[in-house]
Amino acid sequence: MKPYSNKKLLALVALVVLAAIAYYGWSRLRQQGPGEGFISGNGRIEATEVDLATKLGGRVEAVLVNEGDFVQAGQVLARMQVDVLEAQRDEALAHRQQALDAVASAEAQVAVRESDALAAQAVVALRAAELDAARRRLARSESLSAEGAASIQELDDDRARVRGAEAALTAAQAQAAAAKAGIAAARAQVVGARSAVPASAATIARIEADIADSALKAPRDARVQYRIAQPGEVLGAGGKLLNLVDLSDVYMSFFLPETVAGRVALGSEVRILLDAAPDFPIPARVSYVASTAQFTPKTVETASERQKLMFRVKANIDRALLKKHLEQVKTGLPGVAWLKLDAAAEWPPELALRASE
Repeated sequence: MKPYSNKKLLALVALVVLAAIAYYGWSRLRQQGPGEGFISGNGRIEATEVDLATKLGGRVEAVLVNEGDFVQAGQVLARMQVDVLEAQRDEALAHRQQALDAVASAEAQVAVRESDALAAQAVVALRAAELDAARRRLARSESLSAEGAASIQELDDDRARVRGAEAALTAAQAQAAAAKAGIAAARAQVVGARSAVPASAATIARIEADIADSALKAPRDARVQYRIAQPGEVLGAGGKLLNLVDLSDVYMSFFLPETVAGRVALGSEVRILLDAAPDFPIPARVSYVASTAQFTPKTVETASERQKLMFRVKANIDRALLKKHLEQVKTGLPGVAWLKLDAAAEWPPELALRASE
């Protein structure tokens, strides 16, 4: 039994030694890196998140997806109740029909006013003819009266007829002018009635747009991360229903000191080592370097304080790689981002990409 125990103890010691060597190598790479041309920073995997929210307040009718589901851009994910909007649309349709009827009525009034104007012009012509006849009769009466062939009474009657014909012509001309004004007023009513038609059509279009927006669609290809609201709940305008995460836009944010951040160029190569999979480097590229420092003292006076300046750097993982392994992508995982400062430097074997990646 004793030789067997010694072998077991030796095997255990060898295993501990191997583990210590492996940890030493990993910690050395993690802390010191592959050389001066590289720098590292700690961070977590993040992705672009989108909140799917209501445009208008209302009651949630249905949520069509569950947490973890992959959705495509334009896919309907939830519906809001639209009973009130449909009633408003019906009311707007009725108002539009009323506007069309008002246009037809106003156009008919224009036709009536034009007919009245023609009748008034005819009356003016008639009164002008009567006045002309009265004046001719008066001229003859005056000649006969001068010769003594007509009485003074006849002359006075003819003069009265002329004055009456003049008054009748003036009244007919006034009626004709009023008829023309009536035509202008009726045409103005037509213009006003016609303007109500596109206004009602715009109201219908707005309500239909609100009805369409009540079917909440995915703005991009993504995965449902959280269901925030459930069917039957009443939400205000802008109320959130779902939280989506775009797994084709994944990145890691990490921080570098100001002495290094100034040397980082956009597009620089990065390798990400996750704590969950330290043997699989993930390729990425720098897409953002902060223009202002964080963790900065209010007053920077000494060189030691300037060394405390840290700048946020963002490294985006290749989209093609993400889409290839979409179902394996997870956010929140911690890890280390290795950044190559020297473009001529070669990645060490521990950070080199594999042929299958």
